[in-house]
Amino acid sequence: MSHIQVSPTPHVKTRRTTKHIMLDVLIALVPATAASIVYFGWQAAVMILIALASAFLTEFVYYIIQNKIWRSPKETCLKFFRQFDFTTLVTGLLLALCMPANINGWYMPILGSIFAIAAVKMLFGGTGKNIVNPALAGRVFLFISFTLMTTAVACNFEAINGGGAVLETGATQLGGNILQGKESINLLDLFLGTGLATTAMGETCKIALLVGGIYLCVRGVIKWYLPLIYIVVEGLFAAALDWNINSFLPSILSGGLILGAIFMATDYVTSPKSRIGNIIYFVLLGLLTAGLRKATGMEVVSFCILLMNFIVFLIDMFLPLLPFGFQRKKKEKKPEAEKPAKEERV
Repeated sequence: MSHIQVSPTPHVKTRRTTKHIMLDVLIALVPATAASIVYFGWQAAVMILIALASAFLTEFVYYIIQNKIWRSPKETCLKFFRQFDFTTLVTGLLLALCMPANINGWYMPILGSIFAIAAVKMLFGGTGKNIVNPALAGRVFLFISFTLMTTAVACNFEAINGGGAVLETGATQLGGNILQGKESINLLDLFLGTGLATTAMGETCKIALLVGGIYLCVRGVIKWYLPLIYIVVEGLFAAALDWNINSFLPSILSGGLILGAIFMATDYVTSPKSRIGNIIYFVLLGLLTAGLRKATGMEVVSFCILLMNFIVFLIDMFLPLLPFGFQRKKKEKKPEAEKPAKEERV
C-alpha cells in the first residue's frame, strides 16, 4: 500500500483543478499589479519580476533535489512541469505586492520567496499541506528582518506624466494619520490610492483590488460574503474603539485590509472548512485587526491573518465538516409502555 498517494482534501472529482483556480487568482491580481507599476514605475515592475522568478526557481530547485534529479534528469524535469500548479507564482506575486517599490531592496523578494516557498510550503509537503499562508509568512519574515520593509514609498505620478520625479519616502496614511488620530486625506484619494505613501505597493489602489475580488466571486473561487464580513467587522469595531462612526471608511480604505481580506484570508488551505467556521474565523479576524491596529498604532493585517492561521485547526476540530451526502438520522419514537389493565370491581 506504500505506493498509493492520497491528495489533500476535499476528495471531490471536478473538471476544475488547482491549476485552474490559481490561474483565476493570477488573473484577478492583474489589475493590482498593473496599478502598482503605473503608480510606482519601473521599480515596482522589477521587484515583481524578481519575486516571481525567485519563487519559481526555489520550488524547481527544491523539487529536483528532493526527487534526485541526478538519477533521471529529463524525467524529473518533465514531472515537475506536469505537476506545476501555479501556486508558487501566486505566492511570489502576492509577496511582491506586500513590499515597497524600492529597488534598493532588490534582495528582499529573493530571500522572502526562498523562505515562503522552501520553508513554509515545500518543507511541509507542498501544495495543500502548509500550515500558514506562504506569502504572509514571507512578508512577516521580511518585516522583522529588514527595516527597509517599513519605508513608505510615495506614488510617482509626476514621473508617469513625463516629469521625471523621484520616488520619496514618508509615513503611511494609516500609521501616520488615521491610527494617530490626526486628520486624514479625503476618501476618494484613499480609494484610488492617489497621493499616498505606502509600504506595500499592491494595497494602494483599492478599486483595482475590488475588481479582482469581483472576478474571483463571479468565477466561484471565493465566497463574496467572507471578505465582506472581515472588512465590515474591522471598520465597525475600529469606529467603536474611537467612539466615532466617521472612522469606519478611513479604517477600511487604509493599509492592506482589502488586499488581505480578498486574496490572503480566503486561502483554501489556511481557512476553516465549514461555512459557520469561516464566518467565525472572519469575524474574529476583523475584531483582532481593529483591536491590534488601535493598540499598536501600526498596520497589522498580515500578522493578524498569520495568527488566525494557527487556530484554524481548533475551529475545524470543534466545527467539523459533515461528509458529502451526510443525512442526520431521524430519532425513532419509543413505543409507549403498555399500561396494566385496571381490575374491575365486583
